[in-house]
Amino acid sequence: MAVRPQAADKYSRLKNEDEATPGKEFRVAKLSQVWDKAQRLQLSPVKLAELHSDLKIQDKDELNWKKLKADGLDEDGEKEARIRRNFNVILTKYKLDGRMKTMPSESNYLRDLGDSENDVFDDPKLEKLWNKATTSGKFSDEEVRKLRREFLHHQDKIQEYHILRETVSRSEDIHQNAISPGEAHVQEDLLHTKHAELKDKHRNVQESFGRLRKLIHQGYDEDSEFSEPRVLELWDMAKQSNFSHDELDSIKEELKHFEVKIEKHHHYQEQLDLSHQKLKHVETIGDKEHLSRNKEKYKMLTEKTKELGYKVKKHMQDLLARLSRGGLNHNEL
Repeated sequence: MAVRPQAADKYSRLKNEDEATPGKEFRVAKLSQVWDKAQRLQLSPVKLAELHSDLKIQDKDELNWKKLKADGLDEDGEKEARIRRNFNVILTKYKLDGRMKTMPSESNYLRDLGDSENDVFDDPKLEKLWNKATTSGKFSDEEVRKLRREFLHHQDKIQEYHILRETVSRSEDIHQNAISPGEAHVQEDLLHTKHAELKDKHRNVQESFGRLRKLIHQGYDEDSEFSEPRVLELWDMAKQSNFSHDELDSIKEELKHFEVKIEKHHHYQEQLDLSHQKLKHVETIGDKEHLSRNKEKYKMLTEKTKELGYKVKKHMQDLLARLSRGGLNHNEL
């Protein structure tokens, strides 16, 4: 079937807009700009690899949204608002929004996970709970590292909630300034949706904090099905839905594979950090042969960490979407 000239022009224009500039990592220009800025700043190699994975997901989501918009499938602008909010979450998460300084260059992944003296959380309640956990003597070094990841995961939730709250506040202002009755009606519907989402997000944050408090009080349960926080929350979501027993068994098996994938990603993050420390040491010695070999290993670990990070985030998106279709409220983890 022949493509109408107007539609052909539309998709041709989209293609030209999305063409990657040679040497750029991403097809969406603003994401390439963020990546370039992050590389100039003093982010650790592991943070850079994690940022790359987040930007790659955002790149794909933005391109998909552009096609939806071109087809007139986002008339109320809800998907555009979600895309913009996700972008703001990335900027906040990596402190690229201009509000706070980035991490110092000597910071590294292993110390970030294990040295409680350098841990500072933005939320006072979270910081107080972390201090209680690390001074209790209840957790082994490995458990403290795992606990640190859980606290960082919760901090991401808090940041996402605050960004959503700011979005709702701006939407309320727009609604109050609406000119026509028709415009006011559309804004009211959108505002109602955002208020419901904000309520869900707030409940999700409260439940997450409650789980952390319980964990600090009781310690880790050796009989627990899972240990990774994202997997634990996905499993709780599945159990609260209307899945059959067989479906739950299938979900449990997939979550086990997902947890292995996450643990593999954590392993490569640690190896990347160790490789970076070793590379800096070899650079001071000046041994060309060792330097070349270490640079090659460092490059390989960087690419592998980026690749695994993307796969973990994409798998997370897919699992959330499928669990949501099972009758759950969609809470982004």
